Amino acid sequence: MLNKSICMFVWNHFTNDARVLRECTALSDSGYDVDLICIHDPNDKSLPMEEDINGFHVKRVKRYPDIYLKSKEWRKSLSKFKRKVMNNKLLLIPLIPLAIIALPLFIIYKLVGLFLKKANLMKIYIRFMIFVRMIREGLKKDYNIYHSNDLNTLPQGYICKLFKRTKLVYDSHEVQTDRTGYVGKQYYYLEKFLITKIDKMIMTTDTRADYTKKLYNIKKPEVIHNYPFYKEINEEFDLRKIANIDESEPILLYQGGIQEGRGIEKIVEAIPYFDRGIVVFLGDGKLKPKIIDMVKEMKLEEKVRFIPKVPVNDLPKYTKNAYLGFQVLQNICFNHYSTLSNKLFEYMMAEVPVIASDFPEIKKVVKGEGTGLAVNTEDSKEIAKVVNILLNDKDKWKEAKLNCKKVKKIYNWENEKEKFIGIYEDII
Repeated sequence: MLNKSICMFVWNHFTNDARVLRECTALSDSGYDVDLICIHDPNDKSLPMEEDINGFHVKRVKRYPDIYLKSKEWRKSLSKFKRKVMNNKLLLIPLIPLAIIALPLFIIYKLVGLFLKKANLMKIYIRFMIFVRMIREGLKKDYNIYHSNDLNTLPQGYICKLFKRTKLVYDSHEVQTDRTGYVGKQYYYLEKFLITKIDKMIMTTDTRADYTKKLYNIKKPEVIHNYPFYKEINEEFDLRKIANIDESEPILLYQGGIQEGRGIEKIVEAIPYFDRGIVVFLGDGKLKPKIIDMVKEMKLEEKVRFIPKVPVNDLPKYTKNAYLGFQVLQNICFNHYSTLSNKLFEYMMAEVPVIASDFPEIKKVVKGEGTGLAVNTEDSKEIAKVVNILLNDKDKWKEAKLNCKKVKKIYNWENEKEKFIGIYEDII
């Protein structure tokens, strides 16, 4: 096969995106030249603008426009100067005439800044410039296929396709019209329009693909599951030592983003009813301060540990320590209800039995393969009940652990990637 080139877009920093990493690696291993365009994080000084990973090239576009960065520098310099003046009042005397002249300009500057903040225009401008930079990078080379991950990069892929007259793959990791943070009909109309301009659509579960087929009256999208790389985890970090957990206490692990709708509050509410064990929250997120306060209010500090987010490649070495893992998404939107998340298989790959949501796709794996117990995640006492079953019934726990070991040979990327590469072979 002659080398074919692919330009992939993703709207993140590409530091922990396991699905995109797997897809880019699979395409590169199959002989495709792959460029991934993502966004730089100026707060991470160690993050390069460009790098090569697993045979594919990563190009990060600037997050902030130059004018925005300059204004931040000016504000910082002004603040330093103000502190200097306040520490030496004599400096105020020669500045009085200048202050009188500059006062109207300062008031205008403040009013403009307030207007931009209130109207959200600065945020819109920043996002628009990222959008433009992505397109500019995508047009620099002649690619055979553009690949847009999620709706927030589909317009970029479509515009590049128009200019280059080539193919476009749309890989929707979520249900874009019914997910947290996406409010309003504009997402429906945007996706409805652009979905007619693509050459192939990919989704992560059959439930989502069937829903999208019915919603837009289109051919059912291809399904590529979020299965992880197959691995035998022979090395582990000592989570007990890191989190100061006694050998006699089983580790009950939640790993991932500490965010709304993940059932984290329900886990905390259930802790007083656990027969034993220490709950470890491994990860970060907007909800973390609230969960820390909740733990303090319920006086559960002795039964809970918080560990910051770890690099994605190191995560399995932490997971391996767990007695069981939580994947207790709540049914707050169809996107949650229809998911088959990475986390479920991360536990499975580490041979850790799971307490999981009783949603269709999740239940199909957990109950069908016997890798743990499914539960109504709205009821904290029900969560405690199934946790105690695995804590007290060692035979059931061992059986679930053994089933994880067996079925991870089925639910892995090495098997799934053949389907993924087949999609590309069909449209080349």
